[in-house]
Amino acid sequence: MSSLFLLFLLHITIAAAAQLRPDIYLPTCPNAESIVRGVMKKALIREPRSVASVMRLQFHDCFVNGCDASVLLDDTPTVPGEKQALSNINSLRSFQVIDEIKEALEKVCPGRVSCADIVIMAARDAVALTGGPDWKVKLGRLDSLSPWLEESNEIMPSPRSNASYLIDLFNKFNLSVEDLVALSGTHSIGQARCFSIMFRLYNQSGTGRPDPAIEPKYRAKLNKLCPTNVDQNVTGDLDATPRVFDNQYFKDLVAGRGFLNSDQTLYTFTQTRSFVKLFSKDQSVFFKAVVNGMLKLGDLQSNQRGEIRRNCRVVNKR
Repeated sequence: MSSLFLLFLLHITIAAAAQLRPDIYLPTCPNAESIVRGVMKKALIREPRSVASVMRLQFHDCFVNGCDASVLLDDTPTVPGEKQALSNINSLRSFQVIDEIKEALEKVCPGRVSCADIVIMAARDAVALTGGPDWKVKLGRLDSLSPWLEESNEIMPSPRSNASYLIDLFNKFNLSVEDLVALSGTHSIGQARCFSIMFRLYNQSGTGRPDPAIEPKYRAKLNKLCPTNVDQNVTGDLDATPRVFDNQYFKDLVAGRGFLNSDQTLYTFTQTRSFVKLFSKDQSVFFKAVVNGMLKLGDLQSNQRGEIRRNCRVVNKR
């Protein structure tokens, strides 16, 4: 592991989450959460996939120097943003939904609600509005003054990652094996690109063969969706109920129908399999675990200076 990665882990782990609390906007923007949810409801009606994309932003933001909305920053002429990171480019989307939320909030309470908190609230709402659990989020984060492109490339896992690698990575952020499996369950909604699974279908581990963990009928379906000559930006469902937040994702893993390698490996790997089985049988246990995991993910912070951006894509002018 590089010294740079260790440095940023240190930044995250030494920052306390004590200043975060659910009611922090009550005196300054009491309708903040209802405004966020209202925009998310409209986004869900307009394009159901968009709310899943918004939910993913929390993971891609919080793992890189804490939850500071750095992932939302656009490139500048001199500084490339995290949107260019290997795990984000041509993958992260629906930034315009965050823009809509920010615009709505700025009309009512300008300069009060951070973009980092918007990501946290919107991710929660993406789960709740699609049938999953609802919960109180802790708020009070500041927005980063710069993006962390190199750090994102260093930290963010690939769809090719196996469970052993993911366990080690999550452990560095004080996230348990149960947290890993539960947070992976946010793939209950949404889609992913053919780009992310071509190696699984045609050259798993350099063998020139498909991943043997893929159930044959499901593999035939994926071969049809993602033939060798496909536009690799074509997307497929992450589970059999991609618009409903439920435990179908885990049932699919048990059946060998995980879309991503990083998903299916949770069932083929002994240390994570027991949680996959548990969540596949008991949705309420999964819901409780995913809420706990999302809260812990939201507690990741850095000790870097920050601000409340007026526009989530750019730092404030000085």
